[in-house]
Amino acid sequence: MIIGIGTDICDIRRIEKSIEKFGDRFLDKIFTQFEQAYCESKSGKAAYYAKRFAAKEAVAKALAGAETGALSWHDVEVSNDPSGRPTINLYGKAKKRLEQHTQNKASVAVHISLSDDYPYALAYAIVESRA
Repeated sequence: MIIGIGTDICDIRRIEKSIEKFGDRFLDKIFTQFEQAYCESKSGKAAYYAKRFAAKEAVAKALAGAETGALSWHDVEVSNDPSGRPTINLYGKAKKRLEQHTQNKASVAVHISLSDDYPYALAYAIVESRA
């Protein structure tokens, strides 16, 4: 059963400008050290940062409820499995929100799809309960 769906689009140029203007202060506020290491290892790193920015927003929307409030940027982390497929790691409030859906002993999965076509990056998230 689908518990939540979220999507977000991010302008890669906006991320480029934020990195140029604020540097590490911006990166440290939004991205985990793991995410930064991954993006910095890539050519065209702004697109990788933008996809992760969009993913954090999409997952937050998929986990949101009527009165859930904001998440910390570091509550949602994007990683990749060995095949390169993006995966989501949840911490803090995001993890607690997901755990609220597992009280009936069902397993819950967060699916994420990322794409970019300069100047835009897109993320689509689905939270699924498996009984």
